[in-house]
Amino acid sequence: MVSNPGKRLISAGEVHVPIFLQMEIIKIKPAGKISGIVSVPGDKSISHRIAIIGSLADGVINVSGFLCSADCLATLTAVQALGVEVEGAGTPELKIHGVGLRGLKKPAGVLNLGNSGTGLRLLTGLVSGCPFDTELTGDESLRKRPMMRIIKPLTRMGTVISGIHCPLKIQGGHLRGIDYMSPVASAQVKSCVLIAGILAEKKTRLTEPVKSRDHTERLLSYLGADIKVDGLTVIVTGGVRLQARPVTVPGDISSAVFILAAPFMVPEGEVTVRGVGFNPTRTGIIGILTRMGADIKISRKDLSLGEPVVSIQARKSALKGIDITASEIPGLIDELPLIAVLATQAKGTTIVSGAEELRVKESDRIRNMAINLNKMGAAIEEKRDGWIIEGGRPLKGAVVSGFGDHRIAMAMVIAGLGASGATVIEGTEWINTSFPGFMDVIDKIRS
Repeated sequence: MVSNPGKRLISAGEVHVPIFLQMEIIKIKPAGKISGIVSVPGDKSISHRIAIIGSLADGVINVSGFLCSADCLATLTAVQALGVEVEGAGTPELKIHGVGLRGLKKPAGVLNLGNSGTGLRLLTGLVSGCPFDTELTGDESLRKRPMMRIIKPLTRMGTVISGIHCPLKIQGGHLRGIDYMSPVASAQVKSCVLIAGILAEKKTRLTEPVKSRDHTERLLSYLGADIKVDGLTVIVTGGVRLQARPVTVPGDISSAVFILAAPFMVPEGEVTVRGVGFNPTRTGIIGILTRMGADIKISRKDLSLGEPVVSIQARKSALKGIDITASEIPGLIDELPLIAVLATQAKGTTIVSGAEELRVKESDRIRNMAINLNKMGAAIEEKRDGWIIEGGRPLKGAVVSGFGDHRIAMAMVIAGLGASGATVIEGTEWINTSFPGFMDVIDKIRS
């Protein structure tokens, strides 16, 4: 791995978010074999949520396995700026001193969430219920991402929000519960509304078109909230105090799958990832890999925060092309760049449809994955809502880009393991937003 000089500090008025990003170029040589038993860092989604929801608890929450990535540390710093004491910040072992439902304080400056869409959207829900004004912003990428999807329900609840993209200026205060039909299946939208609902009067009901990941519902229930799930509808009662309880964050399945995919790209391989969260709303990728013919085994089921935790083994298999449709996309949204890489080596055609949401993630993932993989000799056609990928063409090393997107950068590392010749990936510094130590794990399992 070769690093270019240059370091960025994202600063926000008097509130400094410590996101140091060394501009990086990674050079990947093909691997002959993948083997090993490894672990991955804590779940990114749960880490964001325990920082935000834990701030509202009564008492101290002991957290083990917090993800020390740039995104999650930005969220944690923002929570500290709202008056929450956090012992051990910057390490996986934290003590979050919750201030209760009404104990947050006005921050000294603008809260800059860097590249974290989850942090920004969930924090918007949090500060909407606080009796002070807050301004939230992010980096260039985050300032382009859609925010009307959270502004509409929060406005109905009584928040006044200036801006349709961040920076967002929020005049928080008295909220009322609403009955909201979300037009999109989005865990970020749902979580934003539910967190605001905890601080609102009466009940808040949210119904989504397809069930999205449910970490927020599980964590709120674990901490004692009055929350009910009825099919696609979630109902939360405002004003119910949250209890401080110990939290162990399981390994992130969206990180684990990049390691599990490596054997499918090389001549020989088998790898096991231990301690992975296996939330049913996050396991769509395992079902997709199985449909493609992957040899996947699940073992050692435990529970943490009401979430299953397992070990997952992947063994070299011959993959086949499949169709992936709109109903499956909400459970796969973070893994689709990786699926595109695997599809290039599958037998037959893979068609991904209904994935328009990829256009407004950290980058335009539909366009950018097509650019990268075509450079490597793949047959991938960009569609408005996905791709058509003709599998079976050998990949060749090329100079490609991470496009400032952690999922794309990691996907191209996996592609490089199976290419002929070296693959140079420019702009990979954003991998640290979700998987610090990713290249260390890759180096451990490759030979």
